[in-house]
Amino acid sequence: MDGNLKKIVDLFGRPLRDIRISVTDQCNFRCQYCMPAEIFGPDYEFLPKERLLSFEELTRLTRIFALLGVKKVRITGGEPLMRKDLPLLIKMIKDVDGISEIAMTTNGVFLAKYAQALKDAGLNRVTVSLDSLNDDRFGKINGRGFKVDKILEGIEVAASVGLTVKINMVVKKGGNDQDILPMARYFSEKGHILRFIEYMDVGNTNGWKLDQVVPSQEIVKMIDNEWSLEPVDSNYYGEVATRYRYKGTNKEIGMISSVTQAFCSTCSRARLSVEGKLYTCLFASSGTDLRGPVKEGKSDEDIIKLISKVWNDRHDRYSEERLSNTAELKKRKKVEMSHIGG
Repeated sequence: MDGNLKKIVDLFGRPLRDIRISVTDQCNFRCQYCMPAEIFGPDYEFLPKERLLSFEELTRLTRIFALLGVKKVRITGGEPLMRKDLPLLIKMIKDVDGISEIAMTTNGVFLAKYAQALKDAGLNRVTVSLDSLNDDRFGKINGRGFKVDKILEGIEVAASVGLTVKINMVVKKGGNDQDILPMARYFSEKGHILRFIEYMDVGNTNGWKLDQVVPSQEIVKMIDNEWSLEPVDSNYYGEVATRYRYKGTNKEIGMISSVTQAFCSTCSRARLSVEGKLYTCLFASSGTDLRGPVKEGKSDEDIIKLISKVWNDRHDRYSEERLSNTAELKKRKKVEMSHIGG
């Protein structure tokens, strides 16, 4: 097979450069904005093991995506560290030609335990979701009463073994907006990049309302009033976070403004769900089955053609459309984030 296939672009000229792979739909948290406990209760039926793509199948698909221009892989979930032997998958993906970076998003509960194994396997970066430093609020947000110390321990162990660490905070008005400044102060002192994420209408179960969004520019002003900020240029095409630096330092924060400042125009990310469906948008209603062709023994060339057609026909720009048509888009059924990661 030609190892230098033409890189593909969608209808807006956006290249395919990143793939986010969900390895499990299970999670030990029940965050309201992702897997609310009233929906994902004790009787909720998660996918059986036989419905998940194997590590060999995931690696094969990664190799195919790499042929089409993908350079970066992010492992997501659910909580990815609930997938048994995850470092083995990291190692297998690390050996794929063309993949330059492997990252993972986690809630951090198991991070201290697995950080060294993940680093040894080839993981480059880890993003930890943490929405408050207050134990009571954090316990309510995660829905399971987990304490902050366990997450902070995971962050420091990950950093100590050489992983690049970033922290993501989803900000919800009236929920944890009082934690913005304490979070900014703590992680600035620790030297880790903190990114603030506007509360989004992911999936169908989180009860999202526009008036619960704290606009990122309000967060910037709030922090700038305490510690002067200055903007920083993007690192690369398609970077989701707008970067800022504390003046006089090299310490940064980021803003992910999917609601108020949509970045659809440079989105180069595809998502592979836990059941093997290809999604071209976090807010998509449907995906393209890749598990079937893999299980049926279709050739790499057949799967390449399928993925290429999906991406060539892509016209997603949900967040831009939301800015002018929120009421109509709220009626659209979307895939749950627990199936395709953040």
